[in-house]
Amino acid sequence: MRAHLGDRLVIESQKTGATRRDGEIVGLHHEDGTPPYDVRWSDTDEVTLVFPGPDAHIKNKEHGQPRTTRASGQPDTGGTQTVSAVAPAAGTPNPGDIGRRVADERRRHGLSRAETARRAHMSPGYLAYLEEQPADPTMATLLRLADALGTSAMALRGAGVDLPPGQGRALLHPQLRDLSPDECRHLLSTHGLGRVAVSTPDGRPAVVPVNYEVVDDTIAFRTAPDSVPAAAVGTEVAFEVDHVDEAMSQGWSVLAVGPASVVTEPDAVRRLAQRAHTEPWAGGAREMWVSIRPTRLTGRRITPADQ
Repeated sequence: MRAHLGDRLVIESQKTGATRRDGEIVGLHHEDGTPPYDVRWSDTDEVTLVFPGPDAHIKNKEHGQPRTTRASGQPDTGGTQTVSAVAPAAGTPNPGDIGRRVADERRRHGLSRAETARRAHMSPGYLAYLEEQPADPTMATLLRLADALGTSAMALRGAGVDLPPGQGRALLHPQLRDLSPDECRHLLSTHGLGRVAVSTPDGRPAVVPVNYEVVDDTIAFRTAPDSVPAAAVGTEVAFEVDHVDEAMSQGWSVLAVGPASVVTEPDAVRRLAQRAHTEPWAGGAREMWVSIRPTRLTGRRITPADQ
């Protein structure tokens, strides 16, 4: 059995052949269109994960004409299996935590719903459903969305938001490899959240998270003149960015080392302010721009040994 997004799954009575239930396929779990499917049932508007049995067939929409494809090679389990509801009935937009996180990640990457749905092998309507309703999608659906958005299923669920990352189990056969300078620059990207390591005026070391921008290979962040990050000015500092995928027990880190200086040229300050992707999360008056020009850029990535 193979299907496409928008096809209909029809469940028939094995005794009479009459239609017992039908629904639209709104999510695929395999690129080749084989089961299981996320199906929105026409009678309840509920979305469930479905493993079609011998009582099911697909109505494909090709050139506006339906074409019926029956299940083949499916184990006779006594009928189609449905597993866990993954979304409630539609209604007035009332996004749950998962929907808000999905929408935020999508906007952060500048992706439309259509493009995100294409990457995640689901219908745009289903993605809208997840973003607008207090839905509880299956882990398989979350993993596809996480892959499409460059994050983790755990991050979309919000699990462990108050816990330090890295509490998951290590990979059975991990591979630790060094990253090239070009890979490090790519992972730094244009902006994000990093950590700057400085020596405070009293001589004690400190590591502080800051929102940063990358402009012309220079790392820049905003702070206040009397803050801890401001101690970076006039010294050589270390700046670190990382990403941990708890669900897959893998991740990467990039370390930039170089001199830090305060940006005083008005045009440069104005350009940084105009290109900034976000206000400092810490809030308050933070108009002092500090730039770090890396003289050394290194990084490491942990992946399964077979990747």
